[in-house]
Amino acid sequence: MTQLDKLIQRFQGIDRATRLETLLDYSKKLAPLPERFHAARDRGVNLVPECQTPVFLFTELEGGKVHIHADVPREAPTVRGFVAILARGLEGATPSEVAQLPDDILHELRLAEALGMTRLQGLTAIVQRIKRMVKDSER
Repeated sequence: MTQLDKLIQRFQGIDRATRLETLLDYSKKLAPLPERFHAARDRGVNLVPECQTPVFLFTELEGGKVHIHADVPREAPTVRGFVAILARGLEGATPSEVAQLPDDILHELRLAEALGMTRLQGLTAIVQRIKRMVKDSER
């Protein structure tokens, strides 16, 4: 069972209010973007345009293991929390495990009903972007 599977189980086992509270807790756990990515971010590299919140994603593949880094404003705690869940849940995953990440992960985490449709589109785009970036880094 992957770390993400454990997070999904945790979210599925708690009520709506606790899910939202947990999501906000995760927003505080997103690691700062490493300095080596700041120049690229400042040039607009890896911005997720489908998301209303300015989300910048960076993936690395080292020794066959995936590492996800992101910059998401603190003023967008739900988006920041979701990205933190993905970064934590996929840390050290293999590219094939990332490829298996369900596009409807928001439904599996039982967050879809708690967030608006506009947010769902942006968050789904984040999932798709991570999968594509990891696949591209394998080449």
